[in-house]
Amino acid sequence: MAFDYKKEYKEFYMPKAKPEVVNVPEMRFVAVQGAGDPNEEGGAYKKAVEMLYSVAYTIKMSKMGSHKMDGYFDFVVPPLEGLWWQKGVEGVNLDDKSAFEWVSMIRIPDFVTPEEFEWAKAEATRKKGLDLEKVQYRVMEEGLCIQCLHVGPYDDEPATMALMEQFAAAEGYAEDHSDERRHHEIYLSDPRKTLPERLKTVLRMPVKKA
Repeated sequence: MAFDYKKEYKEFYMPKAKPEVVNVPEMRFVAVQGAGDPNEEGGAYKKAVEMLYSVAYTIKMSKMGSHKMDGYFDFVVPPLEGLWWQKGVEGVNLDDKSAFEWVSMIRIPDFVTPEEFEWAKAEATRKKGLDLEKVQYRVMEEGLCIQCLHVGPYDDEPATMALMEQFAAAEGYAEDHSDERRHHEIYLSDPRKTLPERLKTVLRMPVKKA
């Protein structure tokens, strides 16, 4: 059976609907950095998502071709993730989504080296005819965070974030946002197939001991 990160690492992908502390280890991703409203049809965000899946599935399906990756194992492509921020804004301003800056990401297995990533990027470019220049190989170790499962529309996330902030203060933690540590979301539901009130999203906030 294909290795499923969501099932094997439930502490990172299947949290409870109440805040908890988690220490996130180093992980590898294919990533695209951009800016703009994620809901814009044909916009930069939707194009970035298409790029990411094209590379992630090229890695997964490499088992069918002549190129063999050392240490390869079959895997379920993990869910889409995103880092989000707005310059000069404390928290988030949902009334101006065009001001969003983001890094859209999909986790990849540790056997994917920078060299294998470049192969997959070139192979996806050849097969799909996409411009994948913006797709990057990213290694990230988030470390200490507070996370919570948010159920409902994306625009209702501030209420869940407020609960996380209250939990952080009560447990002796302080928010630790920086250029290296951003608000993090993991999308467990497909918004094209799921009612807004049933969407499941992991919210993750970087923290440090107060």
